[in-house]
Amino acid sequence: MNVNSDAIESLKADPTASPILRSLDFYYGNAGQDAAMDAFYAQFVRPGDLVFDIGAHVGDRIGSFRRIGARVTAVEPQPLCIRAIREIYAGDEEVVAVEAVCGANEGAAKFYVNSANPTVSTASAEFIKAADGARGWQDQVWDEEMDVPVVTLDHLIRTYGTPAFAKIDVEGFEASVLAGLSQALPALSFEFTTIERAVAQRCLDRVTELGFELFNVSMGESMNLNFDEWVSSKEMAAHIMALPHEANAGDIYCLSPR
Repeated sequence: MNVNSDAIESLKADPTASPILRSLDFYYGNAGQDAAMDAFYAQFVRPGDLVFDIGAHVGDRIGSFRRIGARVTAVEPQPLCIRAIREIYAGDEEVVAVEAVCGANEGAAKFYVNSANPTVSTASAEFIKAADGARGWQDQVWDEEMDVPVVTLDHLIRTYGTPAFAKIDVEGFEASVLAGLSQALPALSFEFTTIERAVAQRCLDRVTELGFELFNVSMGESMNLNFDEWVSSKEMAAHIMALPHEANAGDIYCLSPR
């Protein structure tokens, strides 16, 4: 399934979509980047698999999962981003877009929008506090709030099935997402930042409780795993704590026994 290039260009030309223009430019139209992303995720996803994309933003990972041949349930609370996903993947019955936050309990939550940089919008007030005054985050402003529905990973599993892989990228809300999961999956990833290492530790504790045993990490958009051999949760926690502040962010990958 190819993305709808006409829809992307239409969004880029629409002044009302200007807050996501930078993301559309960065994530779409780079064949080399797409190939690297596909090769990376093919380690975890096979044709016919179901994938959950939690915090889908403008849907670039959806494109990769679909090129691999997976079905995708994407969760994203921001109306402009959900509009982009629905337009870019219009007509693709294997993409389901859920306009919500994923969290610990079903209901509603406050969502904090960074209108100048929607990619770091978040449901975590603690994340915003951690960013306040932190090096590299000085210019970030969360200037809008909205109430959004909350679904859990368990609810998504009951509704859509058990995914082979779940990608969780929700700007400091990752531990809350994992609190709404009561079973191990074959694989998942969650984002971490160096301004909130304690959240990464809570996530590692939770996935270990669920039965995940092997861990690796990929920094930024590198599309490479840092370790040749997968490590324990204790080793991963020590690695995250030792990273310099400037490392900023990455994703921890978790495997459960096959």
